[in-house]
Amino acid sequence: MFRDISPTHIALILGAFIVLFGYKKLPDATRSIGRSMRIFKSEVKGLHEERTEVSAPVEQVDTPAVGVSTPAVGVSNL
Repeated sequence: MFRDISPTHIALILGAFIVLFGYKKLPDATRSIGRSMRIFKSEVKGLHEERTEVSAPVEQVDTPAVGVSTPAVGVSNL
């Protein structure tokens, strides 16, 4: 789809933007698009970080196996 775009097509698209917005407003428009892209990227990155934090395994407490006895505190094996 985008492989068929030639430099002539790009020039026509840029010309249409200049006609629609005017050459004085184009820097502001491109600046706002850049800001929007940065905000979008940071939000997506934040979502990925939250997903990895949520899916991280929870630390498990070691529990003795069934049938294994542990000595009581203060009791000696005489």
